[in-house]
Amino acid sequence: MLAYRNDGARGAFDQLVVRYERELYSYLRRFLSDQAAAEDAFQATFLQVHLKCEQFEADRKFRPWLYTIATNQAIDLQRRTKRHKLISLDRREREGSEDEVGTLSNLLESREDAPQASLETAERKRWVEGAVAELPEQLRAAVNLIYYQGLKYREAADQLKVPVGTVKSRLHTAVLKLNEAFQEAHLS
Repeated sequence: MLAYRNDGARGAFDQLVVRYERELYSYLRRFLSDQAAAEDAFQATFLQVHLKCEQFEADRKFRPWLYTIATNQAIDLQRRTKRHKLISLDRREREGSEDEVGTLSNLLESREDAPQASLETAERKRWVEGAVAELPEQLRAAVNLIYYQGLKYREAADQLKVPVGTVKSRLHTAVLKLNEAFQEAHLS
């Protein structure tokens, strides 16, 4: 990645695509459950890698950066697709159909949580983000890498330059501290 970023070496970019093609496509295929969508997200991912190559930091590992971009592209694609679902006003729902196309009556039956539940979920999410932000830096870094960025323990350990056992220990301590904070905030 650095060769491409620094020198614009086309061959280096091609090598990255070939190296991660099968692995990344498989990940996107599982994430999106759709071959065409996975192909679109794959192409969009490498377009973003090209466009954002100047933002790649020399001391950073390429694979986690690539997967972050790929995940964001997949989520964006899901959002766009969700907005453009087809709706039939007169089509009857087929028994056991897994089509994304529905009837008007299906639209009226909301599958979303009640407004109160959505509000509680949003509040809980804000509380967790705030509580994580209050953790000591070492614990917060472990939580961010494992839970928010989805890295494996080994990848997080490499990035933090600590043994895998230390990452696990920090996560365990972070979860205990978050649990204590939750108990104090919500059960007192």
